[in-house]
Amino acid sequence: MLRILFTFLCFIIYTTSICAQSKTIDSILVLRKRSADTELSFEDRFKYAQIASELSITTNVDSTILNSNKNLAFFYMSKDFNIYGKMNLDNLALAKKINDSSSIASISFNLGFYHHYFEQQNDSAYYYYKNAVEVYDKLDEKKELASVLINIATLQQIENDFVGSEENAIKAIEILQTLPRKESNLGDLYLLYNLLGLNAYDLKDYEKSIENHENALDIAREMNYGRLNELYSSGNLALVYREIGDLEKAIQLWEGVLSNDILMEEDPSFFALSLENITYTKFLNGYADNEEIERSFERAYQLSDSLDEAYVKASTTISMTRYFKGINNVPSAFKYAEETYAISTEIGANDLRLESLLLLSKLKTGEEGKKYLNEHIRLSDSLLNVERNVRNKRARIQLETDELERENERIEQQRLWLIVVSVGLLITLLFIYIIITQRSRNKELQFKQDQQKANEEIYNLMLSQQDKVDEARANEKKRISEELHDGVLGRLFGTRLSLDSLNFSEGQDAIKNRASYIEELKTIENDIRKISHDLNTDFVSGSGFMDIVSELIEKQTLAYQLSSSFDFTDDINWESIPNKTKINIYRIIQESLQNIYKHANANAVKISIQLKNNVICLSINDDGDGFDINKSKKGIGIKNINSRVNEVEGTAEFNSEINKGTEVLISIPYKN
Repeated sequence: MLRILFTFLCFIIYTTSICAQSKTIDSILVLRKRSADTELSFEDRFKYAQIASELSITTNVDSTILNSNKNLAFFYMSKDFNIYGKMNLDNLALAKKINDSSSIASISFNLGFYHHYFEQQNDSAYYYYKNAVEVYDKLDEKKELASVLINIATLQQIENDFVGSEENAIKAIEILQTLPRKESNLGDLYLLYNLLGLNAYDLKDYEKSIENHENALDIAREMNYGRLNELYSSGNLALVYREIGDLEKAIQLWEGVLSNDILMEEDPSFFALSLENITYTKFLNGYADNEEIERSFERAYQLSDSLDEAYVKASTTISMTRYFKGINNVPSAFKYAEETYAISTEIGANDLRLESLLLLSKLKTGEEGKKYLNEHIRLSDSLLNVERNVRNKRARIQLETDELERENERIEQQRLWLIVVSVGLLITLLFIYIIITQRSRNKELQFKQDQQKANEEIYNLMLSQQDKVDEARANEKKRISEELHDGVLGRLFGTRLSLDSLNFSEGQDAIKNRASYIEELKTIENDIRKISHDLNTDFVSGSGFMDIVSELIEKQTLAYQLSSSFDFTDDINWESIPNKTKINIYRIIQESLQNIYKHANANAVKISIQLKNNVICLSINDDGDGFDINKSKKGIGIKNINSRVNEVEGTAEFNSEINKGTEVLISIPYKN
């Protein structure tokens, strides 16, 4: 009874606990939803996210804690990026603990973003970005994968890894082109084509740069809110045209940018940058009104200064330096070069810093000029070393990542093998057996088909030869018939008539005439005997199968550049010999000639077919290198010959010595 009561109490407690936790999770979901309500103030939303995170910890459910902390980390990105970075590290550890691939990918992306934009630790950013790419790729989350690739490409462009940046940008474009052309995807495509244009510009591939900036311009026009992007792309195109010397085109593009009413309101810093660029381009194009140029430069300078846009200000002062140097106003040029150097050093704009040092070295003579030049060289070398170290470090990161992937794959494979090794081995053995058996059957079938085809060819040759023999015999019969009819019979008829006429004559003349006609009859008798002899003689003896063999030997030895002799007996009635036997004799000779050509290195071959004691004896001799019979018994050529000899119940003998040639003796029973 007490046991039943205890069990019941445990059940009540468990049920109550489950219900309480369910209510807590419901509350957490409500709090998260409120934190996402954009109609509330940022602080209120942040407070809801904090409460949701604190409440999640009480559930001891890792997935709930992770989702709430991911939500809270988003708010810290705007409040305190140090806490944002720490929270994401904790979240990543928890995501790995519960093997939440999607969270691992998104948090890795967040950490890459944190190190990229907040800490400027590009090597760490690259490491986390690469991890995010690998997971998103496995999850086939294309939009997210493209977003990470954009950041990697941007990071590489900043570090002057233009080729690597281009590769990742193209990968991202290929992914985005498979997605719907909605505003966010078009925005990403614009960024990528713009990035490709900038990379090509830095690589001095200006034609490609123009192509990519025009692609970006087309996408900006396709966007609902792409007007500013159109202006940015027009400005980028103007820079390229200025670089290739098409100053009129560059000025035209910048005038179009500056004439747009929204630019000063939406992005005054780009207005100042465009004003500075068009002013310097006009100077390069030979614009003679220096006062107007200087007023325009001053306006761009004052605007960038009022906006506290240091890079735009430095870009303006470097153009002013070039301008004043161009009109030989050295003091003003030196002043703005120094200012450019100071600003670029402060903001880390190394391209402007290098150019300002180079200009300063040209504006000052003597030791002071050398000092600036040496500083330029030192900074250039230092930047190259930094780039090299970054690339090396990135390569190490990639190598370590690849090694870690390989190790994980190896562990996963080991686990898989432990589960399926027996079945896999059995299936493998079965497949191997099937494959070997099937291959053997296929080879055997192919061999039989080849043999059948060859036999048919030989048989057709024999039929063709027999047709020729039959045709010759028919022609000979026709000739004899015509000779008997037109020659002998005519003469016999004439003699008979003459003798008939002598029956009524007497005297010496009649006797003489009768004697001459008797001689004529003797001549006719001899002619008839000769024709009879011709009929009894086989005028095509030795033709037929032997002609086919002779033709084979002649053609093969000619092709193989061998001298040959062929001797055969006339006392074999080949017509009575089965086709199977003749085909195999033909093929044995053919196979032997091929072997002589391939292996013997011979100059001459002798072939003989004789009939001895009711046995057809075929011998084939060559003067080649010879071979060791014991070592070559398993050769495919010998095997083929033995196989054919066995088919006709014959025997084969091979005699050979090194450098003394080879003799093949074939004996086949003669069944007439």
